[in-house]
Amino acid sequence: MVCDTFGRPLRFMLTAGQRHDNLTAKALLEGFKAEAVLADRAYDNNDLRQAIANMNAEAVIPSTRSRKAPIPHDQTVYRLRNRIERCFNRLKHFRRFATRYDRRAEYYLAFVHIAAIALWLR
Repeated sequence: MVCDTFGRPLRFMLTAGQRHDNLTAKALLEGFKAEAVLADRAYDNNDLRQAIANMNAEAVIPSTRSRKAPIPHDQTVYRLRNRIERCFNRLKHFRRFATRYDRRAEYYLAFVHIAAIALWLR
């Protein structure tokens, strides 16, 4: 999911449960203009960092421990990353979102859209 500076959802993709979200991060960022892209350590890879640089944005992503030469990040800006977590928590107030009772992915995704609209209207 991509959210704005106010923690409102902008774009989301549904992936298989066993698939890492890192694989869809570039597709989620396509077409956006941003000053900075905040993500946690799991999203630290050169391909995503290059996509963010092509957007003329700053990648505020802490380096993984396995990276030989750590890449510094702005820790003050990184503290704002909790807004995406807040967005997920507000979405989880909708029981249907949190439990995923829907068997079909398109039904679940349709409800995610409805829940996101409800967050925008608050």
